[in-house]
Amino acid sequence: MTADISILDLFLQASLLVKLVMLTLLGMSVVSWAMIIKRSKVLSKAAKDAEEFEDKFWSGIDLSQLYQQIKARKDELSGTEEIFYAGFTEFARLRKTNPTSPDFVMEGTGRAMRVAVSREVDELETSLPFLATVGSITPYIGLFGTVWGIMHAFIALGEVKQATLSMVAPGIAEALIATAMGLFAAIPAVMAYNRFASKVGKLEHNYSTFSEEFHSILHRQAMAGSQ
Repeated sequence: MTADISILDLFLQASLLVKLVMLTLLGMSVVSWAMIIKRSKVLSKAAKDAEEFEDKFWSGIDLSQLYQQIKARKDELSGTEEIFYAGFTEFARLRKTNPTSPDFVMEGTGRAMRVAVSREVDELETSLPFLATVGSITPYIGLFGTVWGIMHAFIALGEVKQATLSMVAPGIAEALIATAMGLFAAIPAVMAYNRFASKVGKLEHNYSTFSEEFHSILHRQAMAGSQ
């Protein structure tokens, strides 16, 4: 094998099955990188939006006024804004129909906010299962391509009378490319998954904490209104 042989040359010399394995790994790598970039932007924006809204929430602004501001753009809400909107909407509705039943009002309000938290977390976790799948299976797909390529190289070697290293080395090299591509796809996917899972966990904790604090504030209002 000459020293200046390229990866493209190795790909072109590979068997059809090994080529399919390499193309599959390349496709999965490209898709995972696209998801990594998109999910990174989404999670960064979610963290920034949550911080900005909580700053406004705890600034002392009247909750009814804040609700009207949020309601004006309800189609654009996400994160803590969506949780606030869902909770306050349900609180106002139940309080209007059951003004003397604060426990009933708060039970419905808490349920609405828990559903909102669950929806927001589900949205944040989009693409994470795919990244986990890429990280777990691509090394094995690459290994399969390598094993198949080496088998193909030794079968071809058995058909000649005098075997030399220069005859078997190209086949083994092209087969090992599949393993390298599998690792190239898996490592970034695993790193991104772990990083994103940690970020989602922190955001989920923030959402749950905000929900509980907001629930306590509304509970005091409900108790005061029932007296």
